[in-house]
Amino acid sequence: MKRWRILLLVVVAVAAGALHQALSQGMATASRTARPARPLPPGLQPPEVRYEDLAEAAGLTAVNISGAERNKSYIVETTGNGVAILDYDNDGLLDILLVNADRFEKTGPRPSHHLYRNLGGLKFQEVTAKAGLTHTGWAQGVCAGDIDNDGWVDLYITHWGQDVLFRNQGNGTFRDETEARGLKAPARRWGTGCSFFDYDRDGDLDLFVARYLEFDPAKTPKPGQSAHCRWKGFPVLCGPRGLPGETMSLYRNDGRGHFTDVSQPAGVAGPKQYYGFTALSGDFDNDGWPDMYVACDSTPSLLYRNKRDGTFEEIGLYSGAALSEDGQEQAGMGAAAGDFDRDGALDIFKTNFSNDTPNLYHNAGDGTFTEVTMAAGLAVNTLFLGWGAAFVDFDHDGWKDIFVANGHVYPEVDQLPVGETYRQQRLLYWNRRDGQFYDISPHAGPGILTPHASRGIAIGDLDNDGSVEIVVVNMHERPSLLKNFGTKGNWLLVRALTRTGRDAVGARITVATEDGRQIDEVRSGGYHISHGDFRVHFGLGKAEAATVTVRWPEGKTETFAAVPANRLVVIQEGRGLVEPRETNGQHERRKSPR
Repeated sequence: MKRWRILLLVVVAVAAGALHQALSQGMATASRTARPARPLPPGLQPPEVRYEDLAEAAGLTAVNISGAERNKSYIVETTGNGVAILDYDNDGLLDILLVNADRFEKTGPRPSHHLYRNLGGLKFQEVTAKAGLTHTGWAQGVCAGDIDNDGWVDLYITHWGQDVLFRNQGNGTFRDETEARGLKAPARRWGTGCSFFDYDRDGDLDLFVARYLEFDPAKTPKPGQSAHCRWKGFPVLCGPRGLPGETMSLYRNDGRGHFTDVSQPAGVAGPKQYYGFTALSGDFDNDGWPDMYVACDSTPSLLYRNKRDGTFEEIGLYSGAALSEDGQEQAGMGAAAGDFDRDGALDIFKTNFSNDTPNLYHNAGDGTFTEVTMAAGLAVNTLFLGWGAAFVDFDHDGWKDIFVANGHVYPEVDQLPVGETYRQQRLLYWNRRDGQFYDISPHAGPGILTPHASRGIAIGDLDNDGSVEIVVVNMHERPSLLKNFGTKGNWLLVRALTRTGRDAVGARITVATEDGRQIDEVRSGGYHISHGDFRVHFGLGKAEAATVTVRWPEGKTETFAAVPANRLVVIQEGRGLVEPRETNGQHERRKSPR
């Protein structure tokens, strides 16, 4: 990126920020004009797609709790909750953890999380109490990672209050080891998104936590009581503007699962002036070291570039991924990373408030970005308020499509003359393979079109059939479990394990066929304050085999040729292909190294 462009961007950002402050209130950003849907070129036919919601039949019946259902007084009641998809009991089937918040009115039983064990065949059994996950409080997001390299995945749940680390005991239960592991905070903070990643490449997982704002109900005005508590002229709950901002946190793992706060020396603890939401890890500059992107609400988003010496440099404005293309701060919520044009670099997709478009930031390959939202055909919807987002190849053609979950923050919007609704449909954008996307939502089935007030999402292959499902958190409803019954091509599911047997978070996987190359990474966190399948999914189209290359977190690479399609491939560092043992179509329990 040329220096003059950077200076111009900063100048524009400052001017636009002042104008933005004067013209907008609350979480809304300045409106960007929607473009009409582009017609498909002659001969280009979109695939058949039909998403259906199977949650009720699957046994996922727990209702989300996030403050009052209708008359919400504070912003903490609106941000919603995350979901984690993980194999907590190592039986080869992905389980689901639904995170719950709390109520200000202390009536009835306190809300708790809900852990559902996968029984196979898209059937789930709630095991929350048995697993020891009955903790209550104002929980927000979740991420997963094996903190002590014992082969069992652990959980970190963020809160307005005290975040909680649940260590997996290897017997189907978890134990709160927050204080014992050095993660007890000296004061109440508001954690949102989180991500485990090995930022110093020493073989163990460190922890990044995004922080939203400093919140105290006793010091927060009620709806309509200040200039920051009005939206389009109507009284609404206050924030984030007008409330104190926050900074981010980084905790270094000592190799034994004990953490030390290194936010300050590592260059992560900047000024407390940001409203951080989703933490998204990825090697965005292709140097082999993991970086961290944070989608921020009503402030510039952040990109922490790994300097490879134990420190980070925040380059959000410099990189081009902090603002809109016209220099506006936006109300960023969710974020996803994927190589949508298959040029070998991770691009970023970010969701925003209504009266705005999402952002698609195209990566130049060196960690600098150009916003291509309009050029890519993604500026066709502006009335939706986006939260969880994912790059997902729903038709297995080898090109990443985009899924977005939506829902307004103000329940009272249904009674206001603003043309917006609280419950909103989802959006599905099909990758045209020419740098553009096509809004296929109207033809994508009831799982896409049925309206909800959705928040966190996560994706994963819940029934091991090669097609990833989408789990969505819906405010004050049961969740959605979306499965696509449309036409699909061949596929490959790759699980990368370190030498110690844990999922190799940060590993970059390249899959090559005659049709070209795809990349993706093993990731903890993302979407919108949620966590998805560690196994990486690739569509192969008509290809019946692929060459798979793994760049391990510490830098070494291994390549495997002629890997057959339509199967799960397990690769362990230094051991190569590890053939999964199967019993009646289910993978046998992997023994713990302990």
